Amino acid sequence: MNNDTPKVKVGIMNVPTLRFILNGTYLCNGIEITGRHEAYIKCGKIMLESSDYSEVLIEPVDMANCSFDLHDVTIGIGFHWQRTECQRFKGALKLIVENDAITAINILPVEDYLMSVISSEMSATSSLEFLKAHAVISRSWLLAQMAHITKKRDETAENDNIEGNEIIKWYDHTDHRLFDVCADDHCQRYQGITRACTEAVRQAVDATRGEVLMYDGELCDTRFSKCCGGAFEQFENCWEPIHHNYLEARRDENDENDFPDLTKEENAALWILSSPKAFCNTTDEIVLRQVLNNYDRETTDFYRWHVEYDQEELAQLIAERSGIDFGRIIDLQPVARGTSGRLYKLKIVGENRSLVIGKELEIRRILSRSHLYSSAFIVEKHNVATDGVPGKFVLRGAGWGHGVGLCQVGAAVMGEKGYSYKQILQHYFKNAIITDSYGKAH
Repeated sequence: MNNDTPKVKVGIMNVPTLRFILNGTYLCNGIEITGRHEAYIKCGKIMLESSDYSEVLIEPVDMANCSFDLHDVTIGIGFHWQRTECQRFKGALKLIVENDAITAINILPVEDYLMSVISSEMSATSSLEFLKAHAVISRSWLLAQMAHITKKRDETAENDNIEGNEIIKWYDHTDHRLFDVCADDHCQRYQGITRACTEAVRQAVDATRGEVLMYDGELCDTRFSKCCGGAFEQFENCWEPIHHNYLEARRDENDENDFPDLTKEENAALWILSSPKAFCNTTDEIVLRQVLNNYDRETTDFYRWHVEYDQEELAQLIAERSGIDFGRIIDLQPVARGTSGRLYKLKIVGENRSLVIGKELEIRRILSRSHLYSSAFIVEKHNVATDGVPGKFVLRGAGWGHGVGLCQVGAAVMGEKGYSYKQILQHYFKNAIITDSYGKAH
């Protein structure tokens, strides 16, 4: 049994200028840097200690007592909580200058990475069983990425299917060229040691050390989102057309099969307009504080939500986000829904042209300046003029995120109700098997 923990390369930022601070003793391409060292690097060659490199590796002499700070790290890129932070990291710092920008990469052991992911993705004060479940799925997804289990993506992580009056895109976790995974929501939130790591997080990661989910001999693609809205989405309705048997349509409740066929429009409308019982249907502030970081709690009413646009606002928004002039918007018509009621095809009907768009993230992107909470929504048209053009659109929706795999709010509620982490994982990843991938520490 291999007891060595693999290392992961995490891409933190890619910027024309970079400010960082080294706290402790580091080796930079063989040159020792001692004490607090601050550098401000402009695009071009990296200048450190009178040496001139296009790529440098800065390694801590003492992993436990060294850290480095990166200034102006952007988090929540493209979402409504986007902001910049100064973040602190353990491990090594690799800097690469390429194409008029500097890429900052953090290199550290997988288990240390997971300590941060668990603390960054949700509050580190969550229940122990929930934290254990999240440690297993975060490790599974990461090791699958590192092993290139998923099909290779192009560098933009966009997959286009343009045919006639349809543009179908899905955005996936690309095999990054310079590093294994990025640090933002595009992959998994990773914010170094900026977020407090509690004893519970350490216990959860240590207790599940090396544990991953597998199905039919392969690592599971263990996706997760904030709130499924009451029912799970299937993988193929969000990303490439591949079905995973462990990611089946089910309800986020004890009776997993007690829900209507949400691919049918009338059922989806009734489901979205109601507030069905589900693990993730909670307003318990104690639970929500455990699951959501401070900036996540700026999002309210995510189990059921609504947004409103007047005609001018919606037409301008769609034109800007899609790059297509539809003219005034006459209708937004559902074309295809997935198993959670999420739209993966939507027809935009405009005065100038009509077009079907998809999949779910592209729909969310085009209909919001950041992203809609989800694509599980119905459309209400108000103040319709005699020429058939509405003056106002109201979108009434359900859930937060893509709804595939583990529902973080639902899993947190399960943890509070006394479910074990293995029961939580079985609920969200049906018939997947927990396997020890590289051995527990002795």
